[in-house]
This record gives sequence, structure tokens and C-alpha cells, in this order.
Amino acid sequence: MFWVLLLLLAWAAAGISCTRLCLAAVRAASVDADAARGHDLTLYEAAFLSGGPARVADLTLVSMARQRRLLLAHTGWATVVDPRGRDDMERSVIGAIGPEGQSRIAPVRATAAGADSVRRLADRLVAAGLAVPDGDRTTVAEAVRQVRAAAAAVLALAVAALLLPAQSTGSEIPVAVWFALPLLLTVSCLAIARIEVHPYTRWASPAGQRLLGRLARHSDASDDDRTYLTSVAVRGVRAIGEPEVRAALAHRDRDAGLGGWLQGAREGG
Repeated sequence: MFWVLLLLLAWAAAGISCTRLCLAAVRAASVDADAARGHDLTLYEAAFLSGGPARVADLTLVSMARQRRLLLAHTGWATVVDPRGRDDMERSVIGAIGPEGQSRIAPVRATAAGADSVRRLADRLVAAGLAVPDGDRTTVAEAVRQVRAAAAAVLALAVAALLLPAQSTGSEIPVAVWFALPLLLTVSCLAIARIEVHPYTRWASPAGQRLLGRLARHSDASDDDRTYLTSVAVRGVRAIGEPEVRAALAHRDRDAGLGGWLQGAREGG
């Protein structure tokens, strides 16, 4: 009857992971449904709700480059043209570039994303019920991953049980059927989550997601610049139309990956 122990493990994995997903979904939905009422998102707010602090930094870089107050070279360098920032976000970017007026884009982006102005923006959105608090961030997404892992574990345990020497189940029900029940639980839970709480956002609350959904529809189509920046705020750098700017930010991503590899090599060596 060793297969029974495997079945208990399968039920434990399925039950715990599905319970966590349900609790995470309830917490995500507990934000006041009226939070989005009467609130018009700024571009920075839309960027944060869509992609977090890094997206805010990207939007600021793209906005300044579009106004020719900052040059983003395809080689991955940022150069200040106009040192007068028009708001806290722009001043954070200019300060991150430094007094020489030129810097690699990757450290500028990282510094600007961690600036006090971005943290204040996050606090305002959380207080308004539009952003997910720090303690709850990634909860739903992580819970979904745990349920997926549990489903895979149930399948693996079922295969292991079926490969065991023939054992009596104590009834006419095959072993595979017993394992089909926890598998059905995990698959059903994933299906419900897909319908009810998808996309599994890391930053926006349900109220924030509703505002993001309305932002593009309510944007002024005659204002090409705002429409463009709105697209960058919501979709990220893939929405950038200028090849030079897109290449500069793609170079940033390669630099970040190389920096992480070098740091790992130093730590491991």
C-alpha cells in the first residue's frame, strides 16, 4: 500500500497550493471596488501600475529623449542636453546620470527606479487602492506557479505509483483514478484563476487594472505625443517606435544581463 503514501503527498501538494491561491485571490479582490472611481491616471502612475519602478524609469528616459532633452545612444549611453528636470522623476534621472552629464543607461535606470520620487508614487497608489502593497506583491502570480508545480508533482507521483509492483487498492477503483482527483483539483483551480484573476499582475490592484484598461480608450487620439507615451507606459519598451531609442534600451538590457553574470562569476570565483 505504498501508493497510499504517494497519494497523500499528492493531496497535500494540491490542497496547500490551491488554498494559497484562493487566499491570494481573495486578498487581491479585497481592494475597494470604488478605488478607481474619479481617478485619472497620470503617465507615471500608468507606468508604475503596468511595470513597476523600472517602467517609470523607462518612461522618463523615453519622454526626455522624445523632447530632445536627453540623448539615448544605440551604444547604451545617456547624455544630458537640458539639465533642468521638469518634475521629480526627471530630476532623479538627471541626478543618476551625474555631474558629467553622461552615463551608461543601465545604472541610470536602476538608480532612477529606486529614487524617493518613485517610492512616493508607489505609496500614493497603494493609499488610493490602485497598487498592490509590498507585502502582497507577486502573491497571486507565485500562488499560480505553486499550483502549476503541484499539478506536475501530482502527475509525477501518479506515474511513480503506477510503476510500483502491482498492489491492491482495497477496492475496484484503479490507482490512476485516485490520483486523478487531486490533479482535477489543481487544474480546476488554475482554470478558475485564469478566468477570475488573470492577468496575474505584480503591481496593479483590480481597481488599478480597470483604470489601465480604460486609459488607452480614453486617451486623446489627437495628442500623438501623449498617445505614444501612454503606449510606452502600458506596454513598455517594445512600444517604442524610434529604432535608435529602442536599440539604446535593448543595449541596457544586455548590459544588465552581463553585469549580473559578472557579479555571479565574482561571487562564485
